[in-house]
Formats: sequence, C-alpha cells, structure tokens
Amino acid sequence: MLDVFGLFKVDTLYVVIGLLVLTVVAIVLAIVAICKSVSMMKKYEMMMEGSDGKSMEKMVRKYTDDIINLQKTSEANTEAIKDIYEKMQLTFQKVGVNKYDAFHEMGGKLSFALCMLDKKDNGYVVNVMHSNDGCFAYIKEIVNGKSYIELGKEEEKAVNQALAGRMGDEELSKEVNDLVQKDKM
Repeated sequence: MLDVFGLFKVDTLYVVIGLLVLTVVAIVLAIVAICKSVSMMKKYEMMMEGSDGKSMEKMVRKYTDDIINLQKTSEANTEAIKDIYEKMQLTFQKVGVNKYDAFHEMGGKLSFALCMLDKKDNGYVVNVMHSNDGCFAYIKEIVNGKSYIELGKEEEKAVNQALAGRMGDEELSKEVNDLVQKDKM
C-alpha cells in the first residue's frame, strides 16, 4: 500500500496501472501530433517546391498587380459602357417600312416610306416614289412621334410601325409593344 501525504492509502497496483494508461494516452497523442506535423511539412514542401521565399513574394506581387490592372480595366469598361448607352439614346432604334405602288401603272411595289426614330420618338420619315420618269424622295421630320407636315397614308403607316417599336405588321407590333410595356410594370 502506498500512503499519499497521509491523507489516504492506495494500492500500488492501481497506481502502476494508472500511470501505464496515462503513458499510453500520451504516446498515442504524440503519434497523432507527429503525423499531422509530417502531413503539414509535405504540404509546405509541395507549395514551396522549386521556389524560395523571394520568388513567392514576387509571385504575390505579380498577382496583386494583375488584380489592380483588372480593377482599372473594369472601371474603364464601365465608363465606356455608360458612354455607349448615352449615345444609344440618340441613335435610330425604331424602324418602320411600308412598300407600295406610288403609281398604279408601275407595279412591283418599288416605292417605299421609311421611318427611323430614336428612343424618344424623334427622327425622320423618308418617302421615295418610283415612276417611269425617275425617282423622287421626300423627307419629313418627326418630333415626339408626330409630324408638323401632313403625312400620306403610306408614310403614316411607316411611322406607326416605328412607333410600335417592331418592324413588320403594325397591329402585331403594337400588341407586342403593349405586352412588353405591361410586363415592365
């Protein structure tokens, strides 16, 4: 029996078994720590393979410079896109074409009315009439979807197509445009 500071007595066998269990646990923990350390060293060596600390620093600086260049390029592209968008507001975006026979003896629908409008419905309608004697072209200004000069029925049809925003059948264009406007709300 083993006397522990005069407080209690413990059988020596229990003390030896306790120390043995404690030693086994310590050895297992040491083995786990060594395995993790070896694994970490392998990963470190693989990462540093073929380079030293200075070359890693150069690589990190290069990547940082690349990121800065990408940010500058992104900002420049954003500005360019804004500029293009502003210019697009002034370009002809809506087109309407109406082919017709200006003179019934001609045939072949060689005459046409062409309307070109920007986003704010400003632009022109060009009426080209083909005859045996030649070709005549007339242009009328369109402001806010209206002409201050009286339009012929062919010109009016081209303007209505352009106002609808789709090329082709005026009624279908108006229906499609109305559906698109309804979806936006």
